[in-house]
Parts: sequence; structure tokens; C-alpha cells
Amino acid sequence: MKKKKILLGAGLLVLIILNVLILSHSVEPSGSYDMTLELSAKHEQEIQVFFGIDKNISEENSQILFYEDKGEKQTLNFQIPSGTEAIRLDLGKTPDQFEISQCMFSYNKEEADPDILAGKNIEDSQQISKISGDKSGLHLTTTGDDPFLWIDFPEEELYPVMAKDVRMKNALLNILMALLIDGATLIAVWKHSKFLTLPIELYENRSLIWDLSKNDFKTKYAGSYLGIVWAFIQPIVTILVYWFVFTVGLKAGNMSDYPFVIYLVSGMVPWFFFQDALNSGTNALMEYNYLVKKVVFKISILPIVKIISALFVHLFFVAFALILCACYGYLPGLHTLQILYYSACTFIFTLGCVYATSAIVIFFRDLVQIISIFLQVGVWLTPIMWDLQMLANHPLMMKLFKLNPLYYIVSGYRDAMLSKVWFWDHWGWTFYFWVVTAAMFVIGAVVFKRLKPHFADVL
Repeated sequence: MKKKKILLGAGLLVLIILNVLILSHSVEPSGSYDMTLELSAKHEQEIQVFFGIDKNISEENSQILFYEDKGEKQTLNFQIPSGTEAIRLDLGKTPDQFEISQCMFSYNKEEADPDILAGKNIEDSQQISKISGDKSGLHLTTTGDDPFLWIDFPEEELYPVMAKDVRMKNALLNILMALLIDGATLIAVWKHSKFLTLPIELYENRSLIWDLSKNDFKTKYAGSYLGIVWAFIQPIVTILVYWFVFTVGLKAGNMSDYPFVIYLVSGMVPWFFFQDALNSGTNALMEYNYLVKKVVFKISILPIVKIISALFVHLFFVAFALILCACYGYLPGLHTLQILYYSACTFIFTLGCVYATSAIVIFFRDLVQIISIFLQVGVWLTPIMWDLQMLANHPLMMKLFKLNPLYYIVSGYRDAMLSKVWFWDHWGWTFYFWVVTAAMFVIGAVVFKRLKPHFADVL
């Protein structure tokens, strides 16, 4: 009784601390402003807006829209990220005559009218031969194939509006997170007999799980000349093939300012762990069917045995990736310890998935093939071999890709090895990941428990 009170008090203290941390969490205001450009020209043109700092621009930090209504006014809407100091407006690829009748920046309902006449002090390199007008309109005659105009960006007028909006949303999100966690905790305490059955079984059989995991790893490649070496050869060959295709064949340069090979490896390491654990965990009950048929054996420990077995190989590849990153100058540091956290994320998420798949596959054997196809597609949807920032001009698509829980894990490994970013800096996505993982674990446990009485009959 005393032990239960101590555990209850410790849990309550942790919950209070967690609530304080959540409610006090703040974020740096960030987002994007709307840039409305109303113009007319004599020809169809490609209009490109660059946004940078101190007039340092790049193609990655730009947006392209097309003017198509020759001789008529057309409104183009661009998204300008916060923190922008300089905006360059590129006016097409062919000489033309333009009339800019409106250039407006806004955030929600707050508007700021920039001084577009600031661009009248032009240089020959800007390929603009004539410029005139006032605040009601600007008339330009361009020459060459790369005419451009610098525009003053009045962020100081719009930033306070964005900051207030972001902080209000953050406060509401913090309250919602606290309420969800408190509610989930109350439900877990109320229904503890249902929710804690599986974790208690795993804890009570931890010694058996460890012994079976070591034995599974040793016997997986028993009988072959190279033995467990094959566990490491196949993933390394896969990485080398991808590296050769993208770097040598397709001439891929740096990815997110990192050498492609370490960008690739840091993403493939968690993916290999997830792939191996999901495949072997799904087949765990069929592989150990002789144990499933034993009445007294706790078959709920079999899926986790396979995941721990896959974890041994994962540890080797983490070390391999850290050494490779160090060779390129990205030495391990305090942030590298986050690999332990992200490995736990992968482990728990995969375990939730495997409890469902290992139970379902006994009755629906086609699930093995479906998972194989899912993994083939998933490596591209995560993404691992390409940079999500390529979709910077498509914010909705970026958010859809980020809904994939594996994206959080892969990005986390890169943050730990390369970017040196703490996981709590992505507060919203961290919360989202654990909500999805908890839901997946509950679903997996329920499915496993419901189908468990029928395993022995089917096998």
C-alpha cells in the first residue's frame, strides 16, 4: 500500500512538472506574410520573387508565378517568410513594358504599403532602361533577359501583428496539450487494468525477452559461412548503391548544405531499423508458432523479441554513421545523445505497429506483401533521399509529408548528428508524434488481445 502511494505521488509530481513545462513553453514568432502584386505587361512573363538577408539571394529562397493576361492587369500572390530583409522582384525573361499598380504586404488584416519608388535608383546591371511613376503606379521598361527591382520590405510594421498572433496560438496549443495529457492520464489511471496489462507482462518477462532476443540474433544467420556479418553487409551495400546512383550517376550535390553521403546515411540508419523490425516483427508469431501453441507461454513477448534483435544491428549502424559524420567534420557532441531518445521513439512506434501486424498476418497472409510495398514507397515518402525544402513553395504538401511519423524520427537523427537541434525545439511535432505513437500502441495492443485466443487454432 505504501509503495503504491509513493508511486502515485511520484506520478503526480511528474504530471505537475510536465504541465508547468507545457504551459510555460514559448516559441519564436515565425510564419509568412502575403505579398500582393498587381501588374500588367505586353507579353507573358515569368515573375520571380527572391527573399533573403542583406541582398544575399538564392533559387531555394524564391517563388515563381506566371503573368499570362497580356495587356491586362493580373494579381499575383507571393508568400514571404518572416526574417526577410531584402526582396528582389525579377520581371520576366524578355524585354517588356510593365506597369505595377499595386505592391502590398499583409498579415491577416494588417497591411503595409512599401515604397516601391525606392527602386528608382537603379544600376545598369538591373536591365531597366526607364522607370517612372508615383505611389499609385510604377512604369518600367526592361531590357535583357534578367531585369530586376529591389523592394523595401516593411516587416517592422507587420512583425508585431504576427508575434501577437503566434503567441496567442501557442498559448492555446499549450493549454490544449496540457488538457489532453491530463485527460489521457486520468483515463489511464481509471482503466489501468486494461492499459497496463501489456507493459506489465513485458516488464515481468524482461529476462526471458533478453535471452530470446540474443538467441534470435545469433540464429538468424546460422548455417551461413559469414554468419551475422550478413546482417551488416546488405544495408551497407544498399547505402553504397544509393550513394553511387545519386552522387556519381545523377551528380547530386549537397543536400540541405550537407554532403549527400552523410545526409543519406543519417536518414537511412533509422529507416533500416524500422524496416527490419517491422518485417521480422510481423512474422514473429508464425516463426515461433511452436511457442504460440504452448498454453503457458506469454506470446505477447514475441514481437518485442524481434525488435530488440533488430536493435543490435541498429547500434552498429549508429556507430558507423557517427564515424562517417566525424570524417566530414561533424563531430559528436551533447546533441548526439538525442539518438537514444529517437531510437526509443522508433522502438515504441514500431512495437505498436508490430503488435497489430503480427496478429493480423496470421489470418491475412497477404499483409506481408502489402507491408513490403509500403516500405518500398515509404522510403521516398519519408523523405530520406531528397530534401523536403524542395517543396517550400507548397506549404500544404510539406505539412502532409510531415504527418508521417517516420519523418519526425529521420529528421531527429539528422538534428542529432548534423544540425545540432534539440527535439524540444520542434515542440508541436514532438507532441503530434507521441499522440500518434500512443494511439498506435493502444490499437496494436487491443488488436493483439482480441485475436490472441484464436492464434493457436489457425497456426
